[in-house]
Amino acid sequence: MSVLSRIPLQSVPKTVWILGFVSLLMDVSSEMVQTLLPLYLVSGLGASALAIGMIEAIAVATATVTKLFAGVLSDMLASRKWLAVAGYGLAALSRPIFPLADGVGHIVAAKFIDRIGKGIRSAPRDALIADAAPPEARGASFGLRKSLDTMGGFIGPLIAVGVMLISGADFALVFWLAVIPASAAIGLLIFGIREPQKPYVAKSRPAILRQVTKLNRGCWMVMIVAAILMLARFSEAFLLLRAEQAGIAISLVPLVMVLMHGIYGLCAYPVGVLSDWTGRRGLLAGSIGVLAMADLAIAFLPGMGGYLLGIVLWGMHMGMSQGLLATLIADHAPAELRGSAFGMFSLVCGGALLIGNIMAGVFWEFVGSDMTFVAGAVFCVLAGVAILILPTGGAIARRKGD
Repeated sequence: MSVLSRIPLQSVPKTVWILGFVSLLMDVSSEMVQTLLPLYLVSGLGASALAIGMIEAIAVATATVTKLFAGVLSDMLASRKWLAVAGYGLAALSRPIFPLADGVGHIVAAKFIDRIGKGIRSAPRDALIADAAPPEARGASFGLRKSLDTMGGFIGPLIAVGVMLISGADFALVFWLAVIPASAAIGLLIFGIREPQKPYVAKSRPAILRQVTKLNRGCWMVMIVAAILMLARFSEAFLLLRAEQAGIAISLVPLVMVLMHGIYGLCAYPVGVLSDWTGRRGLLAGSIGVLAMADLAIAFLPGMGGYLLGIVLWGMHMGMSQGLLATLIADHAPAELRGSAFGMFSLVCGGALLIGNIMAGVFWEFVGSDMTFVAGAVFCVLAGVAILILPTGGAIARRKGD
């Protein structure tokens, strides 16, 4: 009997499925904007690669600070859903700003609002999944949510390419159409989700630092490894800029994200299920090795073929690692601290990603785009060494008769 058949999709709770489809719709909207935004900034608004790195860094910083507060607040209130609604709602409200923007400042404002929304929703949403998912299907639940989210990253760029080809590269039209799936995501979240009963009593004191200090060693070890990995995994904006250097036409650049997210989506759920049976650490180490190969392929293999191989490997890494990191936090965090744990995890990762984006922009602008990816491969080596500090917890799904 295969691993996938041992933990069928039916074992994943309805709440996780709905959250997955909410993520899918919002990611359709996000990717319709984000896959074109770097090129729009460069060709339409005259921004530099360094400016793009700074914009991405500001966006990450905004989201990371917000995530910690939202995660802790969800623990204090013992409520996740309405914080998630507020976060997704802000992201939807940011969408009309992109087509109306006539300068880099407006884009920064839109990204700021969008990232605040992401910061508010992320930790409560992940904690809601951890609350709802049974331990033996936790990896499968996080993997499924990631797979559905990534399907949105597959569909969104396809829509963007189609609209760009039909409209004669009308960026604004694509940005306006992105409002539709974002609005649909809000409706599904409001009317489709009922929170599971909490296994703890809500606390009234918003002592954020006190909550964070209660996190155990296992949580902190996961965060340290993830932070080093984030230095290697800078913004996808740099992958999109590299596409033009590889000879891909501007109107077709979103197809790069279609390829990457297609691979990402295919990997996330099976890897999540496999981690329930074989453990997380070895799979995470493998994903870091795949990212190093992706960086080296993009840096050194010639032409479009080498670039596309790098994109496939990058997608494999994302599918293998994203759900695993979230599952590791869920494995180690006490139920009453899950929101705080996911919030702190996001803060640590976001801080590292902020530094990584700035470094990527500096390397690209002053040393060359190749060195941006070489530096990423070096940080992968460091992350691989850091894996050794993770707890050696094994598989947790053990069914009767197995």
